[in-house]
Amino acid sequence: MELSQYHWREHVDQRAVHVVESGRDGEYAGRKPAPPRRGKHETNYDRSEMPKNPDSARSLRRTFVKTVAALAPALGTASPSEERSPSGRITEVAGLRVGHFTDKRRPTGCTVILFDNGAVAGVDVRGSAPGTRETDLLQPTNTVQKVNAILLSGGSAFGLSAAGGVMRFLAEHGQGFPAGHTVVPIVPAAILFDLELGDPKIFPDEQSGYVACQAASNGAVEEGCVGAGAGATVGKLFGSGSAMKSGLGTASITIRGTDISVGALVAVNAVGDVRDHRTGIILAGARDRNGGFLDSMSQVIGGASVKARVGTNTTVGIVATNASLTKTEATKIAQMAHDGLARTINPVHTAYDGDTLFAAGTGLAKDRADVSTLGAVGAEVMAEAVNRAVLTATTIPGYPARRDLK
Repeated sequence: MELSQYHWREHVDQRAVHVVESGRDGEYAGRKPAPPRRGKHETNYDRSEMPKNPDSARSLRRTFVKTVAALAPALGTASPSEERSPSGRITEVAGLRVGHFTDKRRPTGCTVILFDNGAVAGVDVRGSAPGTRETDLLQPTNTVQKVNAILLSGGSAFGLSAAGGVMRFLAEHGQGFPAGHTVVPIVPAAILFDLELGDPKIFPDEQSGYVACQAASNGAVEEGCVGAGAGATVGKLFGSGSAMKSGLGTASITIRGTDISVGALVAVNAVGDVRDHRTGIILAGARDRNGGFLDSMSQVIGGASVKARVGTNTTVGIVATNASLTKTEATKIAQMAHDGLARTINPVHTAYDGDTLFAAGTGLAKDRADVSTLGAVGAEVMAEAVNRAVLTATTIPGYPARRDLK
C-alpha cells in the first residue's frame, strides 16, 4: 500500500517517536485534507523545487516512517526512578575495533577506533577551541573517500602525535590510501586538554597510539577513566576547584527489524555540567563548598563570575554505524550527533570548549536507513554515552566522581 492510504499521528516525548497508524476506514476516512494555512508574511512554495517524481517522494517517506516506527520500541522511555539498563557498546557496530592506551604515570591516554576495511567518515566541530588533525579531508568535496582509523586523545595538542603510532601500525598491516608503491594511512584525530592533572610533560605520544592499536578488539569496551577519558573532568565554569571527574562512555542501539546498528563513544571533558538525558537531573558538575551542585547555568543567570579558561575543555567522540554512507551523509550525522551533547551538557559548544564529533559508516549492513533516522539515533546514543562517561568514572584526588557522592 502507498503511504497515502494511511493516516499517521506522531507523538514526540523526551526520548522516542511513537508512530500510530489508523486504517482508511477509521475516524478520518473519506475526509478531504484541509488547505494549508498561510500567515500574512508567508509566501507560496515554489513547486519547481519540489520532487518531480511523486513515487520517489513516497518511497522516501515510507522508508523514514518505517524506520522510526521500528526505532521507537528500541529507545523506550524511562521514569526518573528507573534504573539504567545495559546500553550496548560501539563495537556492536560490525567492522570496527576499539583500543585504549592509559598512562599509569598520570591521568591521560588515548583511544583508537580501527576500521577493518576502512569507513566513510565526516566531522563536525562546534566548540571554539578545537585541537584536530586530518579533518579537512573529511569534507565531502575532498578526494579521500575512506578513513582507516579515528583517534581520540588526551594531552592537548601534544596528544595529536599519538596519531603517528596509529599510522605506523596500519602501514605495517598494509592499510591506507594507495600512493604508488606504498600506502598512507588516513587517521583523523581530535584531542582534549588534561595537562592540569599531574606532570604536563607526560602526554600520549606515537608509541601510545601504537599500543592502543595493539589492544584494539571488537569485544567489550572499557569505560570510565581510561584512554582518552583518563584525565577528563567536568563542571569547570567556576574553576577546577569545583570540578568533578569524568571519563569515557559508550552506547549503541540496533534498530528493531533491521540489521542496522548505531554506536557512540565519547570522552567528556566539558566546562559545563552533565545532566541525565532522561530526567534532566545533574549527574556531575560544579560543586559548592558543601559538595552539592551549584547548577552552573542558574549561577550564570544569577550573575556569578565565570572563571573558566579558554581551550582547557573539550568533548570529543564518534558515532559509528554499519550502514552505507556517503561523506555528505556522514557529515550530517556528525552534525546531528551534537544534539546528544546539547541534551546532556550545559553549557556546551562554548568558547572554552573544542567540541568535536566524528561520524563513520562501515557499510556492512544489508538494510538501509535514511540519513535523518541515523542522525536522530546517533544523537540518542551519544547522549547515553555522555551519561555513561560520568557514571563510570572513578574519583581521583581533588576530583570526586558521581559514584562516590553521598
